[in-house]
Amino acid sequence: MSLIQPAELPVVTPAGAARPSTAGTWPEFDNPAAWIVAAILLIMPLIANGFFLIEIFGTTLILGIIALSLMFLAGYGGMVSLMQLTIAGFAGYMYAVFGVSGHPNISLGWPWWLATPMALALATLFGTLGGALAVRTEGIYTIMITLAIGAAFYYFTNQNWAIFNGHTGINNVATPHFWGVDWRSDIPFYYVVLAVAALCYFAVEYLARAPFGLALQGVRDNPRRIAALGFNVNAHRVAAYAFASFLAALAGILQVWNYRQISPGSVGVERGIDILIIAIVGGIKRPVGPFIGALIFVILRTFALDFLVKIGLDGNRFRLLIGLGFLAIVFWSSDGVIGLWESWRRRIRTGASGLRGKQSHG
Repeated sequence: MSLIQPAELPVVTPAGAARPSTAGTWPEFDNPAAWIVAAILLIMPLIANGFFLIEIFGTTLILGIIALSLMFLAGYGGMVSLMQLTIAGFAGYMYAVFGVSGHPNISLGWPWWLATPMALALATLFGTLGGALAVRTEGIYTIMITLAIGAAFYYFTNQNWAIFNGHTGINNVATPHFWGVDWRSDIPFYYVVLAVAALCYFAVEYLARAPFGLALQGVRDNPRRIAALGFNVNAHRVAAYAFASFLAALAGILQVWNYRQISPGSVGVERGIDILIIAIVGGIKRPVGPFIGALIFVILRTFALDFLVKIGLDGNRFRLLIGLGFLAIVFWSSDGVIGLWESWRRRIRTGASGLRGKQSHG
């Protein structure tokens, strides 16, 4: 796979496409709000109870990692994948199958430190093979192939009893316990999830500015020109799927640790579409967007469901609220909540500068 220096890479960026700065610094570090958010996340166990710590913020970070893998493919590679949750679920299933669970006739009983890398490797391979199929198509056909993979995996897990235990799934999955610490207890598990989310975030930020990331964006913007320069377009796309699959697999491991079980409902097609909604609502052009979208989704799913039940409506109608919010955000911004925020800031700055100009002329 040939690579050239970032300064030599011709990246033609259309309006609305994700393109990170190629400067030596990450712009988020120059934003005081980023440091404030980081500090709040670090001290969260001091200000939040177990429910908010795990069910709200922990779940947000896990879903954010899966959506981040989609953001990497779509924002930097121009490839929309609906199988990222499937990859996460595959990793969770593999951990349950190779590890210890309440189904000794299915699980092999490996310790977590062997089951985890095996699950990550197999899930990454699974996603890479799916990506190798998807990159041979473009546009709606790519989406349909990844959707078909997700649907096929859901029905296979639902009907297979020898490996996946059918529709009941695999329960009582063992979680890490070492150094005298139960790493699934609320505070340790929160910090594990936070650390993994931070590593994934910075890995995407770094890779987007590395030669591979710049070449991938060139493939996204003008694949014919990049191919003419000697790049292997499909190899870059498949490599992007491999990296995104690894991210999703990490989230899948955390997910099965969180709930201590995995079932076909965890990999349903509608949940895979939720990941797409999360990425778009937050903003699909920057790595922080998926985490913002995940927080909005989790809050709506948690509290809107209770609110609807209290007023006598079907709790599943919370998806209607999510859908309406999704339509509103897409209508007003091509970059989700981040785009709305930046548009509002630009209007404030423009209004302030205009006011200063009038005062100076007065």
